[in-house]
Amino acid sequence: MIQRSFSRRNNDPGRRRGLPAALAAVVACFLAFATIAQERVDHAGYFVVRSASTSLQDGVRMLDARLQLVLSTEALDALNAGVPITIELQTQLIRSRRFLPDAQDAELATRFELEYRPLSQRYIVRNLNSGDQDSFATLYSALNNLGRINALPIIDDGLLRPGKDYRMRVRVMLQTQQYPAPLRLVFFWRSQWQLQSEWFEWTLKR
Repeated sequence: MIQRSFSRRNNDPGRRRGLPAALAAVVACFLAFATIAQERVDHAGYFVVRSASTSLQDGVRMLDARLQLVLSTEALDALNAGVPITIELQTQLIRSRRFLPDAQDAELATRFELEYRPLSQRYIVRNLNSGDQDSFATLYSALNNLGRINALPIIDDGLLRPGKDYRMRVRVMLQTQQYPAPLRLVFFWRSQWQLQSEWFEWTLKR
């Protein structure tokens, strides 16, 4: 399964002239977060997949998973300043082969956006794939909700080949591709933005 994103070109020259200044301000903001974080006790954060399994419902494989999501100091500072962050759950279907390398038959990326709104003091969790969203009073409750994946549709069971052995694996990561290129370069060199779990893998029961 392939994720595609599309953007509309903005032909307004006035807005094009304003973009570099706005981008510079955002970059400066993130660098300020980094400086403040260095003056405090640094908290790296971590992501872990605690458990995962699938069940068959109406011919569709559904994923249940439990994740532990602890944000780093820099990611938390950015979130509290009103900058949304994206958490991506990656799922892969692997087909075992005897004499050849195993084949990756399907892949799904489910993205969740976590946003803090200072005026209402609420945390918003939005499923970017489906558009569903919830509101929470605390960061703990928002992350706890993100960490409980229930009945997420993964793949139509009819697409699996009869008599073949399959296994599933999932991992969760902090996604930074939605930010402008200069910010992605900053994040590449900063370990606090490299939050990614190990793969959690299990045999798919037929």
